[in-house]
Amino acid sequence: MSRVNRRGFLKGTLGAAAAVSLPSIAVDGAILGANERLRMAVCGLNGRGGSHIGGFGGDKRVELAWLVDPDENVLKRRLRGRKNCQGSANFRKALADKNVDAISVAAPNHWHSLMTIEAAQAGKHCYVEKPASHDVYEGAVATAAWKKYKVVIQHGTQQRSDARVAGLHDLIHKGKFGKLKISYGYCCKPRGGIGKNKVGEPPKHLDWDLWKGPAKIKEYHSNYVHYNWHWFWDTGNGDLNNQGTHQLDRARWAIDKDQTHPVRTFALGGRFNNQQNQWNNDEGETPNSMFAAAEYPNGQWVFFNVRNVNYKGYPRQVENEYYFEDGGKIIRERYYPKGSNNAEKIDIPAGKVTPGGNWRSFVSACLAGDQMMANGNMEEAHYGCVLGHIMNNSYRIGKEAPFNEKAGKYGDNKDVHEHFMKLHSIMRDGCGVPENKAKYIVGPELAFDPKTEMFTGENSEEANKLLRDPNRKGFEVPDIAKV
Repeated sequence: MSRVNRRGFLKGTLGAAAAVSLPSIAVDGAILGANERLRMAVCGLNGRGGSHIGGFGGDKRVELAWLVDPDENVLKRRLRGRKNCQGSANFRKALADKNVDAISVAAPNHWHSLMTIEAAQAGKHCYVEKPASHDVYEGAVATAAWKKYKVVIQHGTQQRSDARVAGLHDLIHKGKFGKLKISYGYCCKPRGGIGKNKVGEPPKHLDWDLWKGPAKIKEYHSNYVHYNWHWFWDTGNGDLNNQGTHQLDRARWAIDKDQTHPVRTFALGGRFNNQQNQWNNDEGETPNSMFAAAEYPNGQWVFFNVRNVNYKGYPRQVENEYYFEDGGKIIRERYYPKGSNNAEKIDIPAGKVTPGGNWRSFVSACLAGDQMMANGNMEEAHYGCVLGHIMNNSYRIGKEAPFNEKAGKYGDNKDVHEHFMKLHSIMRDGCGVPENKAKYIVGPELAFDPKTEMFTGENSEEANKLLRDPNRKGFEVPDIAKV
């Protein structure tokens, strides 16, 4: 492994003044740890954080040096029985440990980019859960930090570590099935409503200030902690950029390789109840049912469908489909020629990925000091996350319209309306949402500039306000020029 003098790296990047708090690293991000072991801090220990502990802790090349969580009860439970592992409510204590080589981020979404950015600035590699950003701007800053500090950043999109998925996308890119027209992602999994909880004081075992971090939240209510923060815009991104991040990333992955961001997008949906009143008196903000579309500069589209409202016979779909210009399509990795209901098995060769699954591949990339070994690096993560963010932005500035099939016309785009009607019919006939008695939120069509990462034209002023979240003092995402 190529190595350089640590002092030279510090002088050339972060400055000699910061040297006392940084790990032993090479200019290319290669770890200079004893016996080639990666000392890691896991940040955010509830839910997905347990998977991080198990995934990285099961790799003999990894030493779990720190566990971090603002909930004292969770922290104590995760630390139980662990020797030589420190605990803290504040991830910055772990970053200040010069012997820490990398962190993993499983905190709520509003923390993801700031932790990633500060890790890069401290010379630490970072594995960050999906989505890598809570808004468009902070994702751009995290990407700039990745480029500047040359650390490994890997996005928690596990399908990027699947050689079969990579191989399928290789076939699509090579034109085996003709020109891709629509890349379609689904996040259709049943969920229940969250009800409405009273505002109150946070529990004594929770460091509420650290939990909020960058997010400007005025009041505590228990629906935030520990999971339902997903369904509030200040902290989460709805299921589109929660579970849906995996399918969004895969959908964009199939688009032609030279395409970065879409040039226009729109979305509609709502937070609907069903016949069992499972969503009655629900205080969540994000949609539980949604159809969104985005067009890329080359004319290719990404469609996306969120459907969380449960009912008898619910068709669960957490998957991707691909539609081609000649009328062929790929569903569940089988090819259907135009006009045929007979599926053809696809011989899918193994695509190029760093082996070892999502956990071990990250460790290997860190030990090799190779940013591009990451299965889903920060730049790829940013492209996928922006796709979801701008779809959400359209929805968030949308207006109410009657719940009927006219809501999804969007300029009489035949493909858009056809796929919107699949969602609409399920909500109407399956869930029992009454036509013309309920309301859709119909977002406007928004034009997006891939180079500036800003909206342009009609409705752009309102939409651009959503590109960068306001941050609390002491937890600010830095300006991109100062990263």
